[in-house]
Amino acid sequence: MKNVFELTITVSSEDIDNLQHVNNLVYVKWMDKIATTHWSFLTKENPLPQYIWVVMRHEIDYLKQAGLGDEIKVKTWVGETTGITSVRYMEFYKNDVLLVKAKTIWVMLNAETFKPVRIREDVLSVLLS
Repeated sequence: MKNVFELTITVSSEDIDNLQHVNNLVYVKWMDKIATTHWSFLTKENPLPQYIWVVMRHEIDYLKQAGLGDEIKVKTWVGETTGITSVRYMEFYKNDVLLVKAKTIWVMLNAETFKPVRIREDVLSVLLS
């Protein structure tokens, strides 16, 4: 995997459900957090405020559990990007054990009209850097 972005999250009590592990919905919130954090990181030198991203589809495989206080390393990278969509992959690890893997399809929108726009070279060069 090239161009992998990483973030570490410590599981808090708000992340835990009645089964005493991280709730599935929390992973979706974390997926949004790392995607937006990665986009901000990629565009810090060259902001692209004319674009916003929305989720079109999530595919999530929950493999193992995480509990209170666990440190979760999240890895993300951008996959196939064509037309108006970009695929983003994510993996969540605890002590190098894969807990969750996900694939999300994002659609790029014009920030003013909220209409889909084609992903052009200016965005591609940022996503794949």
